[in-house]
Amino acid sequence: MELLLANDLVKRFGQTNAVKGINFHIEEGRCVSLLGPNGAGKTTTLKLLSGLLEPTSGSIDFKGEKAKDLREYIGYLPQYPAFFHWMSGKEFLVFAGQLAKLGRKQAEKRSEELLERVGLTDAKKRKIGGYSGGMKQRLGLAQALIHRPKLLILDEPVSALDPLGRREVLDMMREIKEDTTILFSTHVLHDAEEISDDILIMHAGEIAISGSLESVMDAYRQPILQIEFESQAADWLESIASYSFVSEVNSQGNKASIVLNDMENGKQTILKEIVDRKLPIRTFEISQTTLEDLFMKVVKA
Repeated sequence: MELLLANDLVKRFGQTNAVKGINFHIEEGRCVSLLGPNGAGKTTTLKLLSGLLEPTSGSIDFKGEKAKDLREYIGYLPQYPAFFHWMSGKEFLVFAGQLAKLGRKQAEKRSEELLERVGLTDAKKRKIGGYSGGMKQRLGLAQALIHRPKLLILDEPVSALDPLGRREVLDMMREIKEDTTILFSTHVLHDAEEISDDILIMHAGEIAISGSLESVMDAYRQPILQIEFESQAADWLESIASYSFVSEVNSQGNKASIVLNDMENGKQTILKEIVDRKLPIRTFEISQTTLEDLFMKVVKA
């Protein structure tokens, strides 16, 4: 079931067109990753959806209705959440709950539920100023969920965390997506592949690619030969770029990635040439294009 529909969303800041008439939808019960380089318009888009910015033009339909104020339905965690460090974790959540129009008793009960869910029950009376980065991010998730939103929006939720904190938050997101629709932006493409159902790739204020992760990867997936040479083989790599079965050749130092449109023919011909020319290699591996490969193709387009 369609939860949210963005219709021709545009956002201008003076002469700068940050978001250029984008259209996309989010299905209920899905986890959607919003990808794109810096300046692509990701944060602006998230702020438009969360009600923190007014669109220059276009509309946002929520469950088939054009809602003027979506805050009742949406939980939002910015990339750099702000806290009152003199408050305890529980005090902050109760405060956030009351701001979301929960009664005091309801906010207390909901805070206890969420503190347990995000693993902060033992730290609920500690001042937030003493929390680690991962603990603050988990508290931010609890804050965004305090009013039981239909859609949880997260802006770069793991970008500032160490590997342990990143894993904690990803595990939390995996649990949350079981009962809450999630839209999150990230630069970490491995995270998007790990937990996303759908992806949106933005570039220069536009949606370049959208769809389910599986269907997008199926549509763009190509076989690749990954070769590591003992010394550079730039001349030979340049010579094979014109072969009919070669779509693309990328090299860096002694390593090369050869994108093929005919794996069997390409693999046999290239391996035979390597043997005939006595090119010393360390590795010769068959793989497929990844989300990172697709991302880089979009960004360079």
